[in-house]
Amino acid sequence: MSEDQAADATGARLDTGTAHNARVWNYWQGGKDNYEVDRRVGDHVAQLIPVIRDIARADREFLSRAVRFAAQEHGIRQFLDIGTGLPALENTHEIAQRIAPESRIVYVDNDPLVLAHARALLTSAPDGATDYIDADAHDPDTILRIAGQTLDFGKPCALMLLGILNSVLDGAEAQSITRRLVQALAPGSILILTHPTTEPELGGDLQLEAMEFWNTNATPPVTARSSKEIARYFDGLTLVEPELVSCPLWRPGPGTEPEVVPQLGGVALKV
Repeated sequence: MSEDQAADATGARLDTGTAHNARVWNYWQGGKDNYEVDRRVGDHVAQLIPVIRDIARADREFLSRAVRFAAQEHGIRQFLDIGTGLPALENTHEIAQRIAPESRIVYVDNDPLVLAHARALLTSAPDGATDYIDADAHDPDTILRIAGQTLDFGKPCALMLLGILNSVLDGAEAQSITRRLVQALAPGSILILTHPTTEPELGGDLQLEAMEFWNTNATPPVTARSSKEIARYFDGLTLVEPELVSCPLWRPGPGTEPEVVPQLGGVALKV
């Protein structure tokens, strides 16, 4: 996409001189909605942590399995997907509405390029609904207030926080955001979460130098956390098997040979 196209698409000029997480993630996943600066920064990060593209793919595949789990095994028909990023293959609404066409999905992001692509996310099965909120994950009350126009928080809902809390640098604030969002969910709801980890046995130590480079050359800044810190997001909830693990190890498909990456994923029930 050219800079002029980006400006036309959003009605305002994007900052195409600084790499952005949504666009670099799109590049790592093989997408085309990115700029030269995103590819340059993405390539340098990949030199520092060669498994970064594996992480991006593992995170997306985890999303697919977790949404199917929520819809098929627990009958979830509402999804609040915060930090959705750019449209890709197998978006949340496509997976959920394939299983249950009446499913209702609300996406949340605040990147102008993601907003420019909102139309691609706003397609819905006739019996269901898909909406997009331009809001910041740091403001959970606003998210809940607007999402409540599409979702009924009196009924079970899947709250999806995939690769978003790592952009909340203050650990206490990240915990507070999660608690506030989970508090609004009805019993029977599900939390689906992924987060980069520092655990050395998963290669997490490689993330530290890469994130230091990222935070100097891209936006928003990010951080990794220990498995113990990440597990605290599930406080008060019941983790389903295999609990909090490297994303590829969470209920892999038959015949697959998953390899660990320093990105943890878990799904938990609110009972």
